[in-house]
Amino acid sequence: MAQRLTRCGQLISRYGLVVVLAWIGFGKYVKMEARVLIEHSPLMSWMYDVVSATTVARGLGTMEIVAALLIALRPVWPRASAAGSALAVVLFLGTLSFLFTTPGVVVTHSAGLPVLSAKPGQFLLKDLVLIGVALWTLGDSLAAVNITRGEERHPSTSAGLPIRRRSVGHP
Repeated sequence: MAQRLTRCGQLISRYGLVVVLAWIGFGKYVKMEARVLIEHSPLMSWMYDVVSATTVARGLGTMEIVAALLIALRPVWPRASAAGSALAVVLFLGTLSFLFTTPGVVVTHSAGLPVLSAKPGQFLLKDLVLIGVALWTLGDSLAAVNITRGEERHPSTSAGLPIRRRSVGHP
Protein backbone atom coordinates (compact mmCIF):
# COMPACT_ATOMS: atom_id res chain seq x y z
CA MET A 1 0.00 0.00 0.00
CA ALA A 2 2.76 2.43 0.95
CA GLN A 3 4.64 1.78 -2.29
CA ARG A 4 1.49 2.32 -4.36
CA LEU A 5 0.78 5.61 -2.59
CA THR A 6 4.37 6.72 -3.10
CA ARG A 7 4.25 5.82 -6.80
CA CYS A 8 0.90 7.58 -7.18
CA GLY A 9 2.32 10.67 -5.47
CA GLN A 10 5.36 10.61 -7.75
CA LEU A 11 3.24 10.39 -10.89
CA ILE A 12 0.90 13.17 -9.75
CA SER A 13 3.87 15.33 -8.72
CA ARG A 14 5.77 14.90 -12.00
CA TYR A 15 2.85 15.22 -14.39
CA GLY A 16 1.08 17.79 -12.23
CA LEU A 17 4.22 19.92 -12.58
CA VAL A 18 4.11 19.31 -16.34
CA VAL A 19 0.48 20.48 -16.52
CA VAL A 20 1.12 23.57 -14.36
CA LEU A 21 4.20 24.64 -16.35
CA ALA A 22 2.54 24.06 -19.72
CA TRP A 23 -0.70 25.80 -18.68
CA ILE A 24 1.09 28.86 -17.33
CA GLY A 25 3.42 28.88 -20.35
CA PHE A 26 0.55 28.81 -22.85
CA GLY A 27 -1.21 31.49 -20.82
CA LYS A 28 1.64 33.87 -21.56
CA TYR A 29 0.71 33.69 -25.24
CA VAL A 30 -2.80 34.99 -24.64
CA LYS A 31 -3.49 37.55 -21.95
CA MET A 32 -1.89 36.28 -18.74
CA GLU A 33 0.96 38.76 -18.29
CA ALA A 34 3.71 38.89 -15.71
CA ARG A 35 4.63 42.55 -16.26
CA VAL A 36 3.40 43.71 -12.86
CA LEU A 37 5.77 41.19 -11.24
CA ILE A 38 8.76 41.57 -13.55
CA GLU A 39 8.85 45.38 -13.71
CA HIS A 40 9.83 45.57 -10.02
CA SER A 41 12.48 42.84 -10.17
CA PRO A 42 16.10 44.03 -10.28
CA LEU A 43 17.00 40.67 -11.83
CA MET A 44 14.53 40.83 -14.72
CA SER A 45 13.13 44.35 -15.22
CA TRP A 46 15.95 45.27 -17.63
CA MET A 47 14.35 42.98 -20.23
CA TYR A 48 11.63 45.56 -20.84
CA ASP A 49 14.33 48.02 -21.94
CA VAL A 50 15.56 45.54 -24.56
CA VAL A 51 12.39 43.89 -25.92
CA SER A 52 8.63 44.39 -25.71
CA ALA A 53 6.44 43.09 -22.89
CA THR A 54 4.87 40.64 -25.33
CA THR A 55 8.29 39.26 -26.28
CA VAL A 56 9.27 38.87 -22.62
CA ALA A 57 6.00 37.08 -21.83
CA ARG A 58 6.30 34.77 -24.82
CA GLY A 59 9.96 34.05 -24.07
CA LEU A 60 9.12 33.03 -20.52
CA GLY A 61 6.10 31.09 -21.75
CA THR A 62 8.24 29.21 -24.24
CA MET A 63 10.75 28.28 -21.54
CA GLU A 64 7.91 27.01 -19.32
CA ILE A 65 6.44 24.92 -22.15
CA VAL A 66 9.86 23.49 -23.05
CA ALA A 67 10.52 22.63 -19.39
CA ALA A 68 7.14 20.88 -19.19
CA LEU A 69 7.74 18.84 -22.34
CA LEU A 70 11.22 17.79 -21.23
CA ILE A 71 10.08 16.81 -17.72
CA ALA A 72 7.37 14.62 -19.27
CA LEU A 73 10.03 12.66 -21.19
CA ARG A 74 11.39 11.02 -18.02
CA PRO A 75 10.30 7.44 -18.93
CA VAL A 76 12.02 7.53 -22.33
CA TRP A 77 14.76 10.17 -22.00
CA PRO A 78 15.75 10.87 -18.38
CA ARG A 79 18.64 13.16 -19.36
CA ALA A 80 16.25 15.50 -21.21
CA SER A 81 13.89 15.33 -18.24
CA ALA A 82 16.74 16.41 -15.95
CA ALA A 83 17.41 19.40 -18.22
CA GLY A 84 13.72 20.35 -18.10
CA SER A 85 13.68 20.03 -14.33
CA ALA A 86 16.78 22.22 -14.02
CA LEU A 87 15.12 24.83 -16.24
CA ALA A 88 12.00 24.68 -14.06
CA VAL A 89 14.12 25.23 -10.93
CA VAL A 90 15.65 28.35 -12.49
CA LEU A 91 12.22 29.64 -13.54
CA PHE A 92 10.79 29.07 -10.05
CA LEU A 93 13.80 30.77 -8.42
CA GLY A 94 13.04 33.80 -10.58
CA THR A 95 9.37 33.72 -9.62
CA LEU A 96 10.13 33.29 -5.93
CA SER A 97 12.42 36.33 -6.06
CA PHE A 98 9.29 38.37 -6.84
CA LEU A 99 8.14 37.71 -3.26
CA PHE A 100 10.85 40.15 -2.17
CA THR A 101 10.57 42.74 -4.94
CA THR A 102 6.87 43.09 -5.81
CA PRO A 103 4.86 45.74 -3.97
CA GLY A 104 1.70 44.46 -2.31
CA VAL A 105 2.97 40.98 -1.43
CA VAL A 106 2.58 41.68 2.28
CA VAL A 107 -0.67 43.45 3.15
CA THR A 108 -0.34 43.63 6.91
CA HIS A 109 1.31 42.06 9.92
CA SER A 110 -0.38 39.99 12.59
CA ALA A 111 1.43 39.06 15.78
CA GLY A 112 4.68 40.13 14.13
CA LEU A 113 4.22 37.82 11.14
CA PRO A 114 3.62 39.08 7.60
CA VAL A 115 0.20 38.37 6.09
CA LEU A 116 0.43 37.73 2.36
CA SER A 117 -2.04 39.21 -0.07
CA ALA A 118 -4.06 36.76 -2.15
CA LYS A 119 -2.51 38.22 -5.28
CA PRO A 120 0.45 38.49 -5.74
CA GLY A 121 1.60 37.12 -2.35
CA GLN A 122 -0.17 33.78 -2.08
CA PHE A 123 -0.07 33.39 -5.86
CA LEU A 124 3.75 33.51 -5.72
CA LEU A 125 4.08 31.43 -2.55
CA LYS A 126 2.80 28.29 -4.32
CA ASP A 127 6.05 28.27 -6.28
CA LEU A 128 7.83 27.19 -3.11
CA VAL A 129 6.09 23.81 -3.46
CA LEU A 130 6.63 23.75 -7.22
CA ILE A 131 10.39 24.31 -6.87
CA GLY A 132 10.46 21.41 -4.42
CA VAL A 133 8.74 19.17 -6.96
CA ALA A 134 11.11 20.39 -9.69
CA LEU A 135 14.11 19.56 -7.49
CA TRP A 136 12.68 16.09 -6.84
CA THR A 137 12.09 15.48 -10.57
CA LEU A 138 15.66 16.67 -11.23
CA GLY A 139 17.09 14.20 -8.71
CA ASP A 140 14.84 11.39 -9.93
CA SER A 141 15.82 11.98 -13.55
CA LEU A 142 19.53 12.15 -12.72
CA ALA A 143 19.22 8.88 -10.78
CA ALA A 144 17.58 7.30 -13.83
CA VAL A 145 20.44 8.55 -16.03
CA ASN A 146 22.95 6.93 -13.67
CA ILE A 147 21.03 3.64 -13.67
CA THR A 148 20.89 3.54 -17.47
CA ARG A 149 24.66 4.14 -17.55
CA GLY A 150 25.14 1.15 -15.26
CA GLU A 151 25.98 3.19 -12.18
CA GLU A 152 24.39 2.90 -8.82
CA ARG A 153 24.63 5.20 -5.84
CA HIS A 154 25.31 3.36 -2.66
CA PRO A 155 24.65 5.11 0.65
CA SER A 156 27.70 3.57 2.31
CA THR A 157 30.12 5.08 -0.20
CA SER A 158 31.78 8.36 0.61
CA ALA A 159 29.60 11.28 -0.53
CA GLY A 160 27.35 8.90 -2.47
CA LEU A 161 29.77 8.69 -5.38
CA PRO A 162 28.71 6.39 -8.20
CA ILE A 163 30.02 2.84 -8.23
CA ARG A 164 29.92 0.54 -11.24
CA ARG A 165 27.77 -2.56 -11.05
CA ARG A 166 29.72 -5.65 -11.87
CA SER A 167 28.25 -8.59 -13.66
CA VAL A 168 28.55 -11.95 -11.95
CA GLY A 169 31.74 -13.66 -13.04
CA HIS A 170 33.47 -10.44 -14.16
CA PRO A 171 36.15 -8.68 -12.08
